[in-house]
Amino acid sequence: MPLVNISILSGKSPEYIKAVGDGINSAVIETMGFPLDDRYQIIHQLDSECLQLQGRDGDRVMMHLVMRAGRSNESKQAFYKKVVANLAANPGIPPANVMITISENHDIDWSFRNGLAQFIVNPD
Repeated sequence: MPLVNISILSGKSPEYIKAVGDGINSAVIETMGFPLDDRYQIIHQLDSECLQLQGRDGDRVMMHLVMRAGRSNESKQAFYKKVVANLAANPGIPPANVMITISENHDIDWSFRNGLAQFIVNPD
């Protein structure tokens, strides 16, 4: 259940946006064992001058995952490989044009509703 902030170039079709979101989500589920229904994504569309990736041109994506600490280095590396493969297959983003960062936090750092930290209290 990571919170995934995704930045892509502006002007993309709904199908392209869905392919990016689905490709990232399926990689998270497959490699890091998150539940199938845990999908928290924010997709930003930016002009090319606002999405700079060390001089790379063409389609590109930057994503930042915020998630609870505890996933292994191996599962993170598997995620990196799977997500670039997914995005290369659909919608066709070159693997070299995908940047991924992960920040980890703790159970107390999440509230999904009602002002409660659901991971540490019984929300009833």
